[in-house]
Amino acid sequence: MEYMLNHGSLLDNRVLIAAFLAWGIAQVSKTILELFKQRKLALSRLVSSGGMPSSHSALVTGLATAVGRVMGIASAEFAIAVVLASIVMYDAAGVRRAVSIQARILNQMIEEAFQGSPVATEKRLRELIGHTPIQVFVGGLLGIAIGLLCTI
Repeated sequence: MEYMLNHGSLLDNRVLIAAFLAWGIAQVSKTILELFKQRKLALSRLVSSGGMPSSHSALVTGLATAVGRVMGIASAEFAIAVVLASIVMYDAAGVRRAVSIQARILNQMIEEAFQGSPVATEKRLRELIGHTPIQVFVGGLLGIAIGLLCTI
């Protein structure tokens, strides 16, 4: 109990704040970009994956940057955060991107093969899951910037 009283609150955790603030800013940015692109407000973008910038990349680079600033870049905590960020960013631009492409192709094939039948109107596979390398890069830069700002 004494430990909890002497070490502040969750809101004092600049590392956690940096990570989730980067994620939130990325999600809001996606929503705003979608508004300008499609000319309609899609609030679902606030919690969806895929698109510009990558909020997953922003989250993990915000985390890693803040950990590096608070704990030091020679710390085990920073090493763990960098490895986690690398895995998440690789997955976003690699595996999840491939899933997006496959979903788009499968939706197209089903639509063409079953045109006019009830199968063609069934729920489509989600196509916007992964990210392009530039979306991951921009999300990463956003996370780094927020991580730095939160640990000044």
